[in-house]
Amino acid sequence: MKIAVVGTGYVGLVTGTCFAETGNDVICVDIDAEKVATMRGGAIPIYEPHLDVLFERNLKAGRLQFTTDLDDAIEHAEVIFLALPTPPDEDGSADLSYVLGVAEELGRKIKDYKVIVDKSTVPVGTADRVRKAVAEHASCEFDIVSNPEFLREGFAVDDFMKPDRVVVGVSSKRAEDVMTELYGPFIRQGNPLIVMDERSAELTKYAANAFLATKITFMNEIANYCEAVGADVDKVRRGMGTDTRIGPRFLFPGIGYGGSCFPKDVQALHRSGLAAERPFAILEAVMSVNERQKTILFEEISARFGGDLRGVRIAVWGLAFKPETDDIREAPALYMIERLLEAGAVVSAYDPEAIDNVRRRLGDRIEYCEDPYQALASADALLICTEWQLFRTPNLERMAEDLNNKLIFDGRNLYDVKKMEEQGWEYISIGRQRSAPAV
Repeated sequence: MKIAVVGTGYVGLVTGTCFAETGNDVICVDIDAEKVATMRGGAIPIYEPHLDVLFERNLKAGRLQFTTDLDDAIEHAEVIFLALPTPPDEDGSADLSYVLGVAEELGRKIKDYKVIVDKSTVPVGTADRVRKAVAEHASCEFDIVSNPEFLREGFAVDDFMKPDRVVVGVSSKRAEDVMTELYGPFIRQGNPLIVMDERSAELTKYAANAFLATKITFMNEIANYCEAVGADVDKVRRGMGTDTRIGPRFLFPGIGYGGSCFPKDVQALHRSGLAAERPFAILEAVMSVNERQKTILFEEISARFGGDLRGVRIAVWGLAFKPETDDIREAPALYMIERLLEAGAVVSAYDPEAIDNVRRRLGDRIEYCEDPYQALASADALLICTEWQLFRTPNLERMAEDLNNKLIFDGRNLYDVKKMEEQGWEYISIGRQRSAPAV
């Protein structure tokens, strides 16, 4: 099938590459000429495990192409995916200007039947608005489809190639048949392709992300309560997670969620609820708790150093919002670093993939290190913000030699509390019992 993908951000690039992998002829469109040239040259502008292999293979085979020419892509395509940004507007609602702007262009340019697919995360009713924008100018038949993505950064290729489910919102049998054929190779093992109306499909994505964000946030509240009453969140989590009605995933407490999806989608759904006069009180609480959770360890760090962090050197391990990505959007690490810098601390940091992105954001306000142990040199404490596998089994003896104090603030609960204390570490994590409280 001939496919055009408009937008080569995270979703667009993964979508285009994975469709090409199953034999489709894909053209990806972007207005950034420099970015397009880079991808034509074989380089990927994002870090995503396993994407490079598929990208290179399909680029060489000619199944994956890149252009700045929307006309050329439209003429080529039977199916046009809109994978455009929907950033939060000033009031928290999703900004649809990119999506609707391209929809108007499509209306002027399409000459024969096309299936136009909203792949971007968009609020309920967007398919209707896109249909109207196209119809104002189009002189041929077309269909609008809502096809939300459920890609986890760090696992996006596997999620696309072996999806838990594919959700398709349609209003015509013709469009349904096209989408069923297109996704056939991805659902051969029996995972469902769920067909519904466009509005239900649009809401499904927001509802799923909001629920997962709520689950994370609830566990963070439980962790904070555990600290207050002397319970251990690890034990509570295991006791909860074995209940099949709840399940073990997304029950790991920490310093809050970040990234490109959860913060934006929770905010947008909350705003949509207000607009419909059906406010989501739960989401109001989720956003409030998560905002506080991002810097919850700052007070612990400040108290440990007598309330004065001027000149105190803090090593930070992990800058991306989660492991296996270079994405720093709404990363809790950046919120912690800002608080530390405001208090006069000195920060040295390491992340396997996200350093370049952070350097573009923070410049020379912090020190960037080439490996995790370099960051520890002469530091007064270590703060862990991202649970990269690299950090799970470090050389504790070397860490003790590099740090001024055997002191760790762990925002991701990577280590066993008892073992750390037995080895003489002052180890402060989230919601877990400490037999040797910080002095």
